[in-house]
Amino acid sequence: MDKLEEIFRMQDALNQRIGVHLPPPTDEEKAKWILNYTRAMQQETAELIDSVPWKWWAKYQKFDEQNARVEVVDLFHFLVSLAQTLGMTADDVYQAYLKKNAVNFQRQDSGYVRKDETDSKHI
Repeated sequence: MDKLEEIFRMQDALNQRIGVHLPPPTDEEKAKWILNYTRAMQQETAELIDSVPWKWWAKYQKFDEQNARVEVVDLFHFLVSLAQTLGMTADDVYQAYLKKNAVNFQRQDSGYVRKDETDSKHI
């Protein structure tokens, strides 16, 4: 089993322990959990930002790299749960990543002079 598959398995076990069974059976439940996880990710992003001295007016702040790493992992927990909410497996995420990464390189090769979401419709 590869590492990403193991992460997905572990996250599913944690969600099951919490009482969350993904993917949800209805679109209404799916929408609820998408909002739950994206809101949680917003909070974790705020906590990550607070690990960095962003207050230019405050001299007391220090960069807390250890906490920043923890917040990245917290974000990853919720991101994996979000993928699972959408019924995605580790392999689905990997395959979509490969395709989207190729699109991003093509955009850079072309100068990315205009926005065109149709280049991602195949993902």
